[in-house]
Amino acid sequence: MRETIFARLEPGDFARNSQSLNPLKDTTMPRKKTKEPEELLSHNLIIRVNEATFKRLEKLHQESHSASMAEVARRILAGQKIKLFYKDISMNAPMEEMALIRKELKAIGININQLTRSFNQDKAGSHQAFYLLKVAGQYNVVGEKVERLLSLISKLAEQWLQRS
Repeated sequence: MRETIFARLEPGDFARNSQSLNPLKDTTMPRKKTKEPEELLSHNLIIRVNEATFKRLEKLHQESHSASMAEVARRILAGQKIKLFYKDISMNAPMEEMALIRKELKAIGININQLTRSFNQDKAGSHQAFYLLKVAGQYNVVGEKVERLLSLISKLAEQWLQRS
């Protein structure tokens, strides 16, 4: 039997209150049956901690992306591992630059496709040399961007391998 320390609810209390708020919605849905009753969280545990301990638990909760602080406390009590996630801000600048290069390469690809379409539609062949020079210029820009991208990737690889 499940109890709370704060108040005891009678079987019809919640249904009566919820129907008064919204008569069309029945919120008295039973809990899903489990095959292993030992895994049910059926006992309440209320503890008090000092400010420093609370802040440590709160920090663990935020860094672990756990659903609740109670889940963190349960994991600590059960001796389970808590996976912490850290964001490495030293990677922000290279990642932003790579995203910018990706955007520029996409725009250059669109330009090359438009020039190629214009080249193929030029039946008279009067401007084909113009289109060829434009496409060659775009490919030069692509080459520069790819070289910059490869240098960024090699720097990131060096940083990554140093940490491993």
